[in-house]
Amino acid sequence: MVVSNAFVGAKLEALLVSNTASSSSMSASASPVQVGLLSARARRTPLIRRSSGIVRCDASPDALAQAEMVKSTNAASASSLSALEQLKTSAAGRYTKERSSIVVIGLSIHTAPVEMREKLAIPEAEWPRAINELCGLNHIEEAAVLSTCNRMEIYVVALSRHRGIKEVTEWMSKTSGIPVSEICEHRFLLYDNDATQHIFEVSAGLDSLVLGEGQILAQVKQVVKVGQGVVGFGRNISGLFKHAITVGKRVRTETNIAAGAVSVSSAAVELALMKLPETSHATARMLVIGSGKMGKLVIKHLVAKGCTKMVVVNRSEDRVSAIREEIKDAEIIYKPLSEMLNCAAEADVVFTSTASETPLFLKEHIVDFPPVDPNVGGLRLFIDISVPRNVGACVNDLENARVYNVDDLKEVVAANKEDRLRKALEAQSIIAEESKQFEAWRDSLETVPTIKKLRAYAERIRAAELDKCLSKMGDDIPKKTRKAVDDLSRGIVNKLLHGPMQHLRCDGSDSRTLSETLENMHALNRMFSLETEISVLEQKIRAKVEQTQTQN
Repeated sequence: MVVSNAFVGAKLEALLVSNTASSSSMSASASPVQVGLLSARARRTPLIRRSSGIVRCDASPDALAQAEMVKSTNAASASSLSALEQLKTSAAGRYTKERSSIVVIGLSIHTAPVEMREKLAIPEAEWPRAINELCGLNHIEEAAVLSTCNRMEIYVVALSRHRGIKEVTEWMSKTSGIPVSEICEHRFLLYDNDATQHIFEVSAGLDSLVLGEGQILAQVKQVVKVGQGVVGFGRNISGLFKHAITVGKRVRTETNIAAGAVSVSSAAVELALMKLPETSHATARMLVIGSGKMGKLVIKHLVAKGCTKMVVVNRSEDRVSAIREEIKDAEIIYKPLSEMLNCAAEADVVFTSTASETPLFLKEHIVDFPPVDPNVGGLRLFIDISVPRNVGACVNDLENARVYNVDDLKEVVAANKEDRLRKALEAQSIIAEESKQFEAWRDSLETVPTIKKLRAYAERIRAAELDKCLSKMGDDIPKKTRKAVDDLSRGIVNKLLHGPMQHLRCDGSDSRTLSETLENMHALNRMFSLETEISVLEQKIRAKVEQTQTQN
């Protein structure tokens, strides 16, 4: 069976550095892996303390001397007992028989307030670093991060569910500064089939605040793009996200879920118009800060609602010029970021959609702004669709200003709840079908090591017998004859392997169940002494050792 490489942490450490020699001084009832884990923990705890990334040694001279004795004992035992041999006799073997789980640890607009989500948000440029850190945890072997204005979700392949969840939650707490207890209060957890269905629903726009919105599909695509080349973005997770993209496209093509669908940006425009007097819709002074994807959509929807003039603040004019060329029906005035406060003072409605990690507007920035005309409602509206937020909540303390963030968009979409549910049902059958296909693909991965080992085994026999045959035929064999004999041997092997390979298939193309396929796999392992589990573990150990050496 396929073996997870997630035992790279505590388990691998115990296998590679366990003090087997010290086991004689311990209780005779202790198992080899218990001895290894205890001795490794005993060495780590008093010697090393980490603070702010600095490794400090707090051990006493006696402890250091004892550590040197342990080190020399380990070196002596390593020559007589390899990590692989330790594995064969340890209780760690139970991990090799447990299939890794796909787990989602997430917080979304449905479960957590924006105040928490913005602290957990990870900028796209930091996704590779986050994946590497997550895969450095003891029970995590693959990872991906989906961080948007509405959600912060971490997808992992975990060797142990509860241990993996605990490690990821603690990592989230460490990176965000939010206590673990508070994260646990607002997080949601999904496993395997449920996790698969969730990302498919996310990609299809079913889990969005605005049903069917298209921006989330682009964000899922970006996860795959950023993950390419990142070691921890492995086969299972990358396969999951690529399949999610397929599902998102199919749902939008085969259902009417996208018909009349709005985006977060359009909902923001609708919210602003709801808060303004209807008579002022065409005359209100509009300011858009940020001209990225969401800012551009805000501009488009403002124009669609009849706004013919607006100011756009951005770092550079290039993007604004491109938008101006595309949208001919409105006067779009560019202003640099340095004039942002002056522009806001002259605006009735301010839309913010930038990637800034610090607020652009606080109470002290706008307390002296001139009042808004009573004909436009008398309040300066800040519609903030950024996460982290661009406008501080403290602005609401002022009598002449109101702030609305992405969580307030619920007011806009609540009206079409029944229509949302009907459209969601149309897409669920597609998602159920695609979920089965993905699970069948994952099941098929179980037999890959056996297939490789069986082919390698057959190839070794073929090559050896071919050499014997050719040596008996002499050195003056024509190339054509040599090739014919080689082709004959390959043909025989391929035909002999065809039957066993067919019975190792579990890709949903036939009625064979996973349990039947796994029975066939174990039978082949026994018949040909393939020892797939051990060989895979050996590869994982070597790979982890090489990775550790590279990092050091």
